[in-house]
Amino acid sequence: MQKGSGLRELTIRSVVLGGVITLLFTAANVYLGLRVGLTFATSIPAAVISMALLRLVGNSNILENNIVQTIASAAGTLSAIIFVLPGLIMVGWWQGFPYWTTATVCALGGTLGVMFSVPLRRALVTGSDLPYPEGVAAAEVLKVGFGSAEGKEENAKGLRMIIVGSLTSAGYALLAAMRLAASDIAVAFRVGSGASAASTSLSMALIGVGHLVGLSVGVAMLVGMLIAWAGLVPFLTAMHGVSGDVGALVNTTFRSEVRFIGAGTIGVAALWSLLRILGPIAKGIRAAMAASKARQAGAELELTERDLPIGVVGGTTLALLVPIAGLLWVFSSGTAIASGIGPVILGTLVYVLVIGVIIASVCGYMAGLIGASNSPVSGVGILAVLGASLLLVVVYGHGGDPAQTKALVAYAIFTTGIVFSIATISNDNLQDLKTGQLVGATPWRQQLALVYGVIFGSLVIPPVLDLLNKAFGFAGAPGAGDHALAAPQAALISALAKGVLGGDINWSLIGWGALLGVGTIVLDEVLRKTGKMRLPPLCVGMGIYLPMALTLLIPVGAVISHYYDRWADGHTNPDFAKRMGVLAATGLIVGESLFGVAFAGIVAGSGTDTPLAVVGASFEKPGIVIGLLVFVGTIAVLYRYARRTCRTC
Repeated sequence: MQKGSGLRELTIRSVVLGGVITLLFTAANVYLGLRVGLTFATSIPAAVISMALLRLVGNSNILENNIVQTIASAAGTLSAIIFVLPGLIMVGWWQGFPYWTTATVCALGGTLGVMFSVPLRRALVTGSDLPYPEGVAAAEVLKVGFGSAEGKEENAKGLRMIIVGSLTSAGYALLAAMRLAASDIAVAFRVGSGASAASTSLSMALIGVGHLVGLSVGVAMLVGMLIAWAGLVPFLTAMHGVSGDVGALVNTTFRSEVRFIGAGTIGVAALWSLLRILGPIAKGIRAAMAASKARQAGAELELTERDLPIGVVGGTTLALLVPIAGLLWVFSSGTAIASGIGPVILGTLVYVLVIGVIIASVCGYMAGLIGASNSPVSGVGILAVLGASLLLVVVYGHGGDPAQTKALVAYAIFTTGIVFSIATISNDNLQDLKTGQLVGATPWRQQLALVYGVIFGSLVIPPVLDLLNKAFGFAGAPGAGDHALAAPQAALISALAKGVLGGDINWSLIGWGALLGVGTIVLDEVLRKTGKMRLPPLCVGMGIYLPMALTLLIPVGAVISHYYDRWADGHTNPDFAKRMGVLAATGLIVGESLFGVAFAGIVAGSGTDTPLAVVGASFEKPGIVIGLLVFVGTIAVLYRYARRTCRTC
């Protein structure tokens, strides 16, 4: 016997609609990511669009819509494979993207990511207090949309709050796209004998994320930013000597040195986080096995406790290693490393299996801390390519025959592509499962939907990549033109593979980052024992690694959340008052995400980065003043509106 909700969930129309949304969102994400190095979260826009379309058909429910957003979010997240595979073009190994090879890399790695994250659900979702900001936001959108909140009046106010927040953030994003208000602000300056910079993206979605993640995460990211921009950047630029374009020097120093230090910090913090959650993971696996045995024995299980059977998870994982081995063999056949490749492929399979489990755990944890779209998955990609390259160095050494080195670099990037697919899907899966937990979904149905999303995304990604390669090319690739797409993460990962296998990588930077990570861990443990506010080491590493423009407003949003919740604690209905704050923050994420989808389509169709601009570059300074005034003013008005909404309850 199995308990159920009686609501339709994994339906044919939910799968079809999820596949259609996947086509649109994945194509938009691939283009946007290759041009500017950023992708947008797809779960919330998918939930909003799904609710609108299924209501036209009629007889829809919250669980069916949850399946749609699960499929679309998995596929949209898988598009982050663009941070790796274009590296094969850049190093001159591929001239285009072979359809079935590219699709198979995405499908195999993504499905492994789903399998690895199944036992993590009990450890990191149901058995932890991680905030999962985007998962909570998506759940709030679904709850308000289907009136599952208690009381019609509260539900109506909640829906209105999301709409107001969405219009606020989408409206500002439109002003920024028109160039009437600044989308970001950056200034470089001298600091003694060195230099540094301050920058922020005027993104209301980041304020929303900060509200949802809370003060500890926000402060930890702020600490990481201060380490990077008040310490490392001035110190390193002083060592190089400041002359000429200060801004260019600061950006180069950050990208070529500080980010590697941040990657070292993330690596150590990630391993520590993994050690901390090994117990809950083991407990989760045991619970999954016990639940599977109970189900086989005919025991009655709660709806929210039914994962994919652990036997299916283990069997699928082992079965997937066979086609991965075949894929690696085909990729390396006819190359300078084809002779004796068998043991290397065996070692690669072990590496994919071991590092995949670690990365699934770490990425799920990072998504739980600050959300899937803000997690530094490219930092995980750096660690993955370093590991894959070092594995090859052990067998082949570094330097030597150029043909062999080129083949080894390509093999390392290709292996990283498989691992990166695991990382991106694991980064998204637990966020979706958190949404499912909050709306009462069946885990195994969501996990199956995630596999569908992986397959849909895998079929869409190769032709979009190939089309963009033929139309624009990639910066740094042989024959790339003036309008080539930057693909910054792929360039970095391919450069790392060449550096390790060529023997000229600067390991000291990663080592210094590792020491910073150890120091942060010690400090966090001291704070934990004193009972004071925590300082999550992984978030400190993210603050070092990510550009300030992408993270500065997260601590700001966290501080706003802290003071708003303090006000709410004194309200006659504190739970409702806090929920209005959460819904206001959710609206900020929803509006900007939906606008991002539409804008990506406009950019792709017009062939220009600024298709909506109504003023030229001369309006930059007025745009900054207008942007700051409008941004700060509208955020203040939104939270004032949230407080006023609570006065009548």
